[in-house]
Amino acid sequence: MESMLNKLKSTVTKVTADVTSAVMGNPVTREFEVGRHIASGGPGMSWRIYNGTKKSTKQEVAVFVFDKKIIDRYQKFEKDQIIDSLKKGVQQLTRLRHPRLLTVQHPLEESRDCLAFCTEPVFASLANVLGQWDNLPSPVPTDIKEYKLYDVETKYGLLQVSEGLSFLHSGVKMVHGNLCPENIILNKSGAWKIMGFDFSISSSNPSDAEPKYVCKEWDPNLPPLCLANPEYVAPEYILSVSCDVASDMYSLGVLIHAMFNEGKPVFQVNKQDIFKSFSRQLDQLSRLSPGLLSQIPEEVREHVKMLLSVTSNVRPDADQMTKIPFFDDVGAMTLQYLDSLFQRDNLQKSQFYKSLPKVLPKLPKRVIVNRILPALTSEFVNPDMVPFILPNVLLIAEECTKEEYVCLILPDLTPVFKQQEPVQILLIFLQKMDLLLTKTPPEDIKNSILPMVYRAVEAPSIQIQELCLNIIPTFANLIEYPSMKNALIPRIKSACLQTSSLAVRVNSLVCLGKILEYLDKWFVIDEILPFLQQIPSREPAVLMGILGIYKCTFTHKKLGIPKEHLAGKSLPHLVSLSIDNNLNLNQFNSFMAVIREMLNRMEAEHKTKLEQLHIMQEQQRSLNINQMNQSEETKNTPSPATQVRDIDEIFGGNSGGAGVNGKVNGSSSTITQPSRVSLTLEEKQRLAKEQEQAAKLRSQQPLAPQSIKPATTTPQAKDLTSSLLNNMTSLNNFSLNSGTRTMPMQGGTISSTFPAGPTMGGMGTMGVSNGFNSPMGFQTAGMGMGMRPAAPGLYGGMATTTSTPNFSALNQNQNQPSKSPDMSVLDSLFTSSKPKVSMNQMAPKPAPGGTAPSPWLNQFGTGQPSQTAPMQATPMGMAGVQGGFGMQANPFFNPQNFSQPVASSTINAGGMKQSTSVNNDLKDLFG
Repeated sequence: MESMLNKLKSTVTKVTADVTSAVMGNPVTREFEVGRHIASGGPGMSWRIYNGTKKSTKQEVAVFVFDKKIIDRYQKFEKDQIIDSLKKGVQQLTRLRHPRLLTVQHPLEESRDCLAFCTEPVFASLANVLGQWDNLPSPVPTDIKEYKLYDVETKYGLLQVSEGLSFLHSGVKMVHGNLCPENIILNKSGAWKIMGFDFSISSSNPSDAEPKYVCKEWDPNLPPLCLANPEYVAPEYILSVSCDVASDMYSLGVLIHAMFNEGKPVFQVNKQDIFKSFSRQLDQLSRLSPGLLSQIPEEVREHVKMLLSVTSNVRPDADQMTKIPFFDDVGAMTLQYLDSLFQRDNLQKSQFYKSLPKVLPKLPKRVIVNRILPALTSEFVNPDMVPFILPNVLLIAEECTKEEYVCLILPDLTPVFKQQEPVQILLIFLQKMDLLLTKTPPEDIKNSILPMVYRAVEAPSIQIQELCLNIIPTFANLIEYPSMKNALIPRIKSACLQTSSLAVRVNSLVCLGKILEYLDKWFVIDEILPFLQQIPSREPAVLMGILGIYKCTFTHKKLGIPKEHLAGKSLPHLVSLSIDNNLNLNQFNSFMAVIREMLNRMEAEHKTKLEQLHIMQEQQRSLNINQMNQSEETKNTPSPATQVRDIDEIFGGNSGGAGVNGKVNGSSSTITQPSRVSLTLEEKQRLAKEQEQAAKLRSQQPLAPQSIKPATTTPQAKDLTSSLLNNMTSLNNFSLNSGTRTMPMQGGTISSTFPAGPTMGGMGTMGVSNGFNSPMGFQTAGMGMGMRPAAPGLYGGMATTTSTPNFSALNQNQNQPSKSPDMSVLDSLFTSSKPKVSMNQMAPKPAPGGTAPSPWLNQFGTGQPSQTAPMQATPMGMAGVQGGFGMQANPFFNPQNFSQPVASSTINAGGMKQSTSVNNDLKDLFG
């Protein structure tokens, strides 16, 4: 690998050195940039050909360089002869101008080391193409080594040489004198050009007289570069020292023979004994064998035989050769016509361009690209001919690769994209739009092609608009989405709304319907569907076009119309259009079919949505209920007091405690359990307030007796008889039928001093009512309450009748009777909107036989000395409290406030004293 790199490096270095040494100091280098060595040609293949560019214009050229080093072996006078001969040839070529002669761009320049001149761009010499690689770079360029001439190229090349000779012979009165492959150059486009006028002979007679050509005698002692190629020179030139225009025709015959025989001439000449060789050649030419010309095509074989004739008069002249049937080939004639096109008028040109598409498929691609395409694009400067040229150029573009199209065709097409006249240009481009969008780079599409399409949509010609709208769907997939969304669609909508042509409006709708699949769903919903409602006309074709767009959008998998849009916009619009009087029955049925399909899908989608929503709501409701149940179960965990209550209910039924917690005046005796259903907001708020109040009560300090001075005001007298009767009736109905139940009290001793009138600490005088429904305020803020009865012995025990034997159980465990305190004054402290039980009813029943002062005598008397009544806490069930003795009406007796019930239901001997006078008084009152 390293050796290969070194070899390549040395080759490049050598080539660079050769170029530098060959051209350095030559005046040509001041104006031209010399490139790489590409070919060789000229007499003896002595000229090296380099590619180059003109520094000022960047125009491509070919630089011919003759390096004087190759003649160092000659004597000075021989060198001078060679240099003079080379100079003569270049100078003569520079003076001559013809399409068949090599065009000189810069005259010959001489320096100490070389001769150099510049010509049109060159590919190679014909000798290089035929396999003569003398003076070529090493290695031989691949394009030359692999170059093969097509028949059409050979035919037209020979025709070009014939035309060049015709110009020299007839126009200039000159004999070339050295027509051979090394003096025929193939330019960049493949045209054959004549050079090498080193041995040319001009007529010595005036131009109007018969031309006469004087040639020099052949001198074998001259250097080879000072002699013509003997293998292509006519015999008379050597043997008789005479020449004529027919001598060049003999050279043409040998050239034709070489073209069909791999570059070999008719005879090989011994340059050492040239006269003897030519004498022998003359005999062979006199009796030319048919096998010698067997490789030459039959249609030209006879003409070649005539060209090789010993007698010069028999040889056809150049003008006659251009007219032989061999050159009547379609391809050769086409190329010939293109080369002479500048001489034709527009009518002749148009006829030729119309027939050219039939010929192009028969020609090789190299010929088309190198020869025909440049001739066509050069004619774009003539606007009238563009509609005739453009189809041929686009036909060639189809056969080119993308790279060839971008390099060879697009630069010439770009100016044509902007031409608006004649209108046929736009039509041709629209018909080939798929080709243009496929091979043109995106940047050029955006800058050149799409603006042309936009102009076509907005064109004043209805025919162009229709054609454009019909063609757009065929290449819509090649247009970038932003360009389609922001530029193309708005123009189509504008054309549909503003045109007065029904065909344009219908084609606009059809075009939109076909390109819907390339658009975004929401763009269609936001831009296309609302646009349909703006269309003013109501022709059946327009209505069916609108229906088609709705249907395509609705049924397309990528697009679709949401049910909200269907219900609010699409269906109302379609329904209003469906009853248009212009529609026939089939069209109306089409509308109704689409409407039904939309309705069915809308119904199915919305029904599915509602079902899913219902399921979600049910799941959420079930989850809320489960959470509520868990919360209720946690909240309803029984406290110790509740457990005692439940045990009492199971084993003892409603005991004497029912007098406190049982039904009073028809109220419920049980706490209503919350049902396992969703609670309303008001119920939840009430429950939260109850829980908050219960929490506050639990945080209060235990009640402690406090002495409060009696109020100075005298309470209003009330009917105690009616109140007591109501109390007893209530007890008989709701409480006394059940078993004995005790009420739990706070452990410890409670001392109360009862004044003559009921008062509350920190509050003013309060009236005493004779019923249970008179609401009275009470103080709940963490402080004890002082309560004073009217007299020391007021209501010493619970009031009883003959029908309340259960209260006697309270006295069974008392060791000594004691006087019961009067607790009726506490009734006014517990405000409630519901009936309640008096405090005296909740007091323990006095022992039989006890005595006490009658409370009735001292009801309205003055205050007596206070008497302390310590009480032993006794457990009582609270299961039946509802409202009246709940946490609102009587927070002090809430079971949650008494969390340590006493198991024993006995009354301490030192507790409240039982009075038997109460029973006696009750007997007096109630008989």
